[in-house]
Amino acid sequence: MAKLYYEDVKEGDPLPPYTVTAGYMELNRFASANGEFVMIHMDSDYSKKVARLPDAIVMGNLKLAYLGNALTNWVGDEGWVSKLAVQYRRMDPVNSKLTATGVVTAKRQEGGQGFVELEVWIENEQGEKSTPGNATVILPN
Repeated sequence: MAKLYYEDVKEGDPLPPYTVTAGYMELNRFASANGEFVMIHMDSDYSKKVARLPDAIVMGNLKLAYLGNALTNWVGDEGWVSKLAVQYRRMDPVNSKLTATGVVTAKRQEGGQGFVELEVWIENEQGEKSTPGNATVILPN
């Protein structure tokens, strides 16, 4: 992977997409890693009958992690994700194909470091942004 420098980035540049189908295997791995064994994420029948949801749903924090993956893949070993904040605006059912992506919105130099601001989001197969947010990364000069 080529090293990404602050000077290589400009406003409007896209964040390369990170796409995954969030199936039960991914939900179970994530639940195991952080103890989030909640029935609406684990059991389709429970989600439909008791919680009255269309199906089991993807954890919000898993979608946040997908955005983190997209950002860390982009900035590489020399970059740093300084801030990542999202809002959970809609539920995504299990087995959804989700894409973490974004766009560069601003750049600034501060204290000898190159800060890059991004609008980020999780998008489903219908093009709906279920998890919008923003991020700041620091790239080497």
